[in-house]
Amino acid sequence: MNVGSPNPRASSSELGELLRFWRDVRGVSQLDLSLEAGISQRQISFIESGRSVPGRHTVLTLAQTLDVPLRERNALLLAAGYAPVYSEAPWNAQEMHSVVRALERVVRQHEPFPAIVMDRHWNVLMTNDAALSFFNHFIDMASREGRRNMLHLIFDPQGMRPFVADWDNVSRSLLQRVYREAAGHMIDNTSSLLDELLAYPDVPHDWKSHLARSVTPTMPVIPLGFVSEGGVLRYFSMVTSVGTPQTVAAQELRLECMFPADDATEARHQQLFAAHSK
Repeated sequence: MNVGSPNPRASSSELGELLRFWRDVRGVSQLDLSLEAGISQRQISFIESGRSVPGRHTVLTLAQTLDVPLRERNALLLAAGYAPVYSEAPWNAQEMHSVVRALERVVRQHEPFPAIVMDRHWNVLMTNDAALSFFNHFIDMASREGRRNMLHLIFDPQGMRPFVADWDNVSRSLLQRVYREAAGHMIDNTSSLLDELLAYPDVPHDWKSHLARSVTPTMPVIPLGFVSEGGVLRYFSMVTSVGTPQTVAAQELRLECMFPADDATEARHQQLFAAHSK
């Protein structure tokens, strides 16, 4: 396929639907998009109605203005009849070597606290030793078959679910997070993951609108608590993404580092997992 020339068989209506979807997601009118992108409102209207197919540069300009994820920018290009420009090679491809090495350093340096690298579907790609030790403290991770997904691990009654404190608040906050991510990815299958999580037992039905009320007002975050030996270990996470990504894999990687939410948890964690602090 010629990168510079549109495919005559491309669906201009599909392109228009995708562009209109992303404009709605971002809450931007045609006029606002026109002013910010430097493209006439009339041309944007023609694109959305399927009356014209824009040039490749115009598609990329509109996608960048709307902050469309790189995977979906490729979809916009394909809908307009152009070849994708962002590599969709896997996270462990050779071109990702420097990024993977950097992530390995970060997770290693986060000992003795858990650090996990995940893809856009919360599938675990990399962990430090502390993460494995932490979850093995509660369940036998080796007995879980198949690809490890962090959300399924938390929601599964055969996984971490029995040990999660404040289940209603924690499950609501996690579901809301997945929902927000699903809303921003029209051609992604994050929504399927959400359906799978909602199929688990004891999931609050009011998760979409409910605001956490039982969390201590002084807490700036909703902690993720785990019941251990009669006490509760409370953590919060910091999520990091790769800055200025140029490939789909680089943009979709998520590094999640767990930190103690209080002094008592930090002291107890050090006692339980002292081996990882050496």
